[in-house]
Amino acid sequence: MKLGNLSGRLALLTPAGAIDVEKASNGRFASDPQGVFSRWQEFRDWAGGAPRGDTKPYDESDLRCPVPRPTQVFGIGLNYRAHAAEAGLPIPERPPTFTKFPTCLTGPFDDVLLPSPFVDWEVELVAVIGERAFHVGENDAWKHVAALTVGQDISERIVQWGNGGQFSLGKSFPGFGPLGPWLVTPDEVKNPDDLELGCRIAGEVMQTSRTSDMIFSVPRLIAELSAILPLLPGDIIFTGTPEGVGSVRKPPRFLQPGELIESWIEGIGTIRNRMVSAA
Repeated sequence: MKLGNLSGRLALLTPAGAIDVEKASNGRFASDPQGVFSRWQEFRDWAGGAPRGDTKPYDESDLRCPVPRPTQVFGIGLNYRAHAAEAGLPIPERPPTFTKFPTCLTGPFDDVLLPSPFVDWEVELVAVIGERAFHVGENDAWKHVAALTVGQDISERIVQWGNGGQFSLGKSFPGFGPLGPWLVTPDEVKNPDDLELGCRIAGEVMQTSRTSDMIFSVPRLIAELSAILPLLPGDIIFTGTPEGVGSVRKPPRFLQPGELIESWIEGIGTIRNRMVSAA
């Protein structure tokens, strides 16, 4: 199943076009894309038999952030060995966890305002929680995932490293969390534990890897996080970025006004975000 936020309305996306969920369900499910997660299993059951006749063509430019108002947004650092190596940091024994504040989230094709000359890119697989998870074991963790999507954990490195080791502010400027282009349920991808991901900037490939190279898999992350606190329906987890970020290059390479970041994940899709000067 593929779900999208079309101009603020929840839609099932099919090869034939988009199905407006509120209209197709006769109001059983609201148009709010965020509201569906609180009734995720009920919605999945309905969507499996949803009418397919009332489809309409849609323009990808109308796609908005598919998870616009999560309660909690988790970020994971150093989750690929090669990324830890390029940063000169040891392999962690537990997932290094921070937050991105929800106001940083934006759509799959939205422009991103550059607040400084020190903004970096980090393509990531993002997992969306569909069922409350608390003290969940790894073997049961995928059952709590509603969907997967593409994300960019955009980071202002001066603020990130200049706040006493607290990353959240440097990763939470407006627009620093593009998501999309839609949500894909794990059963729709060939192997949710092994997906190619990457990003290119101004046409040049900067990152490419596979999620099977993660130190902490999606199930392990859910087990580790839910051992501490409940993960709520609609929460999202940025699962970490592979090697190839700009700040550790020699010389360092940061995002420039006018550059386009294209971020993709196998079986999910591609998001494209243009950088815009704050001036």
